[in-house]
Amino acid sequence: MRTYGCQMNVHDSERISGLLDEAGYVPVLEGSTPDLVVFNTCAVRENADNKLYGNLGHLKPLKERTPGMQIAVGGCLAQKDQGTILDKAPYVDVVFGTHNVGSLPVLLERARVEQEAQVELLESLEVFPSTLPARRESPYSAWVSISVGCDNTCTFCIVPSLRGKEEDRRPGDVLREIEVLVEQGVLEVTLLGQNVNSYGRSFGDREAFGKLLRAAGRTGLDRIRFTSPHPRDFTDDVIAAMAETPAVCPSLHMPLQSGSDAVLKAMRRSYRSERYLGILDRVRSQIPDAAITTDIIVGFPGESDADFDETLRVVEASRFAGAFTFQYSPRPGTPAATYDDQVPPEVVAERYQRLVALQEQITYDGMLAQVGRTVEVLLSQGEGRKDGPAQMTGRARDNRLVHLPREQACRPGDLVEVAVTGAAPHYLRADEPLLSHRRTAAGDAWAAGRALRTPGVSLGMPSVGVPA
Repeated sequence: MRTYGCQMNVHDSERISGLLDEAGYVPVLEGSTPDLVVFNTCAVRENADNKLYGNLGHLKPLKERTPGMQIAVGGCLAQKDQGTILDKAPYVDVVFGTHNVGSLPVLLERARVEQEAQVELLESLEVFPSTLPARRESPYSAWVSISVGCDNTCTFCIVPSLRGKEEDRRPGDVLREIEVLVEQGVLEVTLLGQNVNSYGRSFGDREAFGKLLRAAGRTGLDRIRFTSPHPRDFTDDVIAAMAETPAVCPSLHMPLQSGSDAVLKAMRRSYRSERYLGILDRVRSQIPDAAITTDIIVGFPGESDADFDETLRVVEASRFAGAFTFQYSPRPGTPAATYDDQVPPEVVAERYQRLVALQEQITYDGMLAQVGRTVEVLLSQGEGRKDGPAQMTGRARDNRLVHLPREQACRPGDLVEVAVTGAAPHYLRADEPLLSHRRTAAGDAWAAGRALRTPGVSLGMPSVGVPA
């Protein structure tokens, strides 16, 4: 299973793996030749296309000398390119889209029996992915989807045409899935949606997301995160729910995209820079230690030097804990790809370097400010270059990466409390002995090498005080 792209793709891959488990497939041993390779693809940026077709090219000779081997391509790029995939790689056996991930086992069997490629791409959602079984590699952390699709019309984004209109799960279904995860020992859940704080419109409750956060906080979870909100829909009731629900982590990913009001208008982002900064002020007034991260696009068509200076101004004022920065990439099928005033690549590259330099300094300043604090760390496996035989790695509640000396009794999935003794540009250090150590059932599961298998959940029933 090879996954490219966002957290939603990771979530879909867990569901695909769960389906394949039920169909009798097992993960291939390292170094062995697989009978099946599945690519779950992204289409947001051009390099995602190149990565897929490059990997398919590498697999061609292996498939030619391995009778019966199958290759399947799904996800956003499959939804976008459709027949193009077979034109470029005619040895692919199955192409499936974002709306019918549950069809994969049947399509694989049909391709095997009929000895010809199967292409099935639906224009609307067949089955909500969360109704399918899942194979989650982490026994301590899980993604839970609350919606799929997007109703926004950002001119740079291809997601709405590939994922469709927003469809919300009922709160009872979401909470029942969380309850099952808690029963299995999961400590941390990230709620997923293309725009989580528009959740509830489909059933007429504009405060549904804040209510969902509060209800999720009563399930026994240690940590709750969510991604991604949209500044247009980010309301004070959600800020209050974050501040008043202890399990909700003091971290927030709030996409900015640009600090220029003119560029935001051209992007069809329905907020302006001062509204955005006002949201951050209100978050920090109630959650003073919140670590806020963002997405920024550099070189959107028509972006002038003055527009870019506005982005630098807003980034300076926002004091982000981190930022995912991108050089604008025109995507066929989006309005922005047709705009005449594309910014020259060398100008985009120069602006990008300036933005990265500014944000890296801000990020480092934020890391240095953590030195001397006591933080709770959820230990993880293999995250960060410093994680080796002599070190452990994990995430603080604000999602900052922490490296600490290895303790023999600790396992990924355990919770420890440490004093921060040092900082680097992208991680914290805790070099002194642990202040506390909480062994968990999730740590036991990790030590036993058990993946977390969960059934599909679609019960349509009330749960934890929130209407179904």
